[in-house]
Amino acid sequence: MKFIHTSDWHIGRLFQNISLLEDQLFVLQQLKHYLSEHKVDALVVAGDIYDRSVPPADAVAALNLFLDEVLTELNIPVIMISGNHDSAKRLGFAAKHMQQSGLHILSDIADVIQPVIIDTKSGPVHFYGIPYHDPVTVRECFECEAKTYDDAHTYLVNLIKAEQQADIPAVLISHCFIDGASESESERPLSIGGADRVSFQPLTSFDYVALGHLHAPQYKGEEHIRYSGSLLKYSFSEYKQKKGVTLVEMNESGLVLQQHLPLQAKHDLRILEGELEALLQQAETDQNSDDYLLVRLTDTHDILDPMGQLRAVYPNVLQLERSQFNIDVDNRLISDVSLKRSEQQVFSDFFQQVAGQELSEQQHELLLAAINEAKQALAGQ
Repeated sequence: MKFIHTSDWHIGRLFQNISLLEDQLFVLQQLKHYLSEHKVDALVVAGDIYDRSVPPADAVAALNLFLDEVLTELNIPVIMISGNHDSAKRLGFAAKHMQQSGLHILSDIADVIQPVIIDTKSGPVHFYGIPYHDPVTVRECFECEAKTYDDAHTYLVNLIKAEQQADIPAVLISHCFIDGASESESERPLSIGGADRVSFQPLTSFDYVALGHLHAPQYKGEEHIRYSGSLLKYSFSEYKQKKGVTLVEMNESGLVLQQHLPLQAKHDLRILEGELEALLQQAETDQNSDDYLLVRLTDTHDILDPMGQLRAVYPNVLQLERSQFNIDVDNRLISDVSLKRSEQQVFSDFFQQVAGQELSEQQHELLLAAINEAKQALAGQ
């Protein structure tokens, strides 16, 4: 059997106040193509379906449309769990009734030992889901002594392992932070100080572990314990990550292969660095000038309206950094370069950018006289 493992869709997310819904729909159509192309038996989504517990209406409509295409048009069952960004109760509304249509929403930890059984040509495969949870929730539900995230996660894993059938391949789906895995800035911390980490060792006996929460595609502990990563880059810290989904193939004996399938974003997230003039010239031949950009300018002179100049050629510059600026203890921007430059040098840069030419010798003399007069006036106050 084959299935595709994906996670962290964050439908409805805003990035720098820009809606990413169209970008998300763009890559979801690529996912739909992969589902059809590889003739998979199931789609597994390991949490963070939405970006917030009360998603906007257009995000709900977008998910509804996509699921309808997968379930009805492709006739492929979908298994999803709730993540820390989702509301488990809202996501799980009418979940038991939806199972009849092939949509399996696993959002209640009380049901972790109940597998979703997918029958295939090579035999059945059991899918167990552990939705996002904290130690308090697990203690209250099972009246156990779980004190940490690791205690709680291990307790739930052991409950599932006690119910497994040895001769049937088993897939575990979990939304958690495996200790030692690589995180990104866009992930919401589950707790403070690293207390949210859980161990990979209890997971090794499953044939495949489909993880969600961390946005970089990666495995931890063993190769079959894997994060598929998010659909899109959701912070500039992710700009080097290769986003995609994971194709998993199994037979009656267990895991056969796992393969990363890349996704191409409608607007990539990139970081550009260099002097303003060089970047403006580069834009003339940049075929992806509408990407979402963080620009780091290395110019050592003062620049008039750098953001305006950049957005004239790169309309989606979302963040601008100047290498000569530092932030002081009062959160004020201080220009190290400007502090070392005279008033005459600063004004000369300004004049050259506005007028397109250098100050003449006579203009330099007039400028210097005006600066000296202003300084004397200030000194006399």
